[in-house]
Amino acid sequence: MMSVSQTVTPEPVDLAYVSEPVGPAGHIGLITLATDFNSEDDLRGILPGDVRLFTTRIENANPVTVENLRAMADDLPRAARTLLPGYGVDVAIFGCTSGTSVNGSDKIAALINQGMPGVRVTNPLLAGELALKAVGAKKIAIVTPYLPAVTRSVADGFIDKGFDVTRLMGFGLDNDRDMTALPPKTILDAAMKVDTPDADAVFISCTAIRSAEIVAQAEQKLGKPVITSNQALIWHALHLINYTKPVKGFGTLFDHAPKP
Repeated sequence: MMSVSQTVTPEPVDLAYVSEPVGPAGHIGLITLATDFNSEDDLRGILPGDVRLFTTRIENANPVTVENLRAMADDLPRAARTLLPGYGVDVAIFGCTSGTSVNGSDKIAALINQGMPGVRVTNPLLAGELALKAVGAKKIAIVTPYLPAVTRSVADGFIDKGFDVTRLMGFGLDNDRDMTALPPKTILDAAMKVDTPDADAVFISCTAIRSAEIVAQAEQKLGKPVITSNQALIWHALHLINYTKPVKGFGTLFDHAPKP
């Protein structure tokens, strides 16, 4: 048996190989909440295998109130600096719909660019807006897991972009753990309940809820497009890196390109 006092000299590894880069089609950086239970799994489940997701977390606090959502934005530059420092990503995602609606898309992008200058940025509100326009929606019904004031801020964000909201519903939850604990079947039932005959599409808000997996079923039942936060994020991020391969199983949105 070798004594711990002995010195072992490393031998060179002499093996011929062809390098296989990680994420050859693109690197997407996710800034998610410190309390998030869901978005990493959801986003990776939608992403094609040749695109890789890299994650960092922003400091935040429950309950999910307008005040706490505003406060957490100050940590965005620091969080952005931790996304593959020295290498960078092709697109940075801010994974919080309510946080974007409270702080504003432009502010979110500016804060991320402070920490990672020049990177392209998307967020659920921006991606959702572009997704809804891509499927031709003007009137939308919205369901969220949030408290009433936060739910209202999401609706106001879409109204500011020219959409008409035909019905607005929220589960009244105030923390990420309870939001992620919402069963997908319950989210599907909520999408059915919030829909109105005159709505062109249904938007399901929040990266913390497990809504991506029920998109196709909801569209089949409703007969209209269904847009969710995480689905829209991946759709927009893939277009920002000019990814052209098909993505199946997550709704008809992936059959559309963003409109100029």
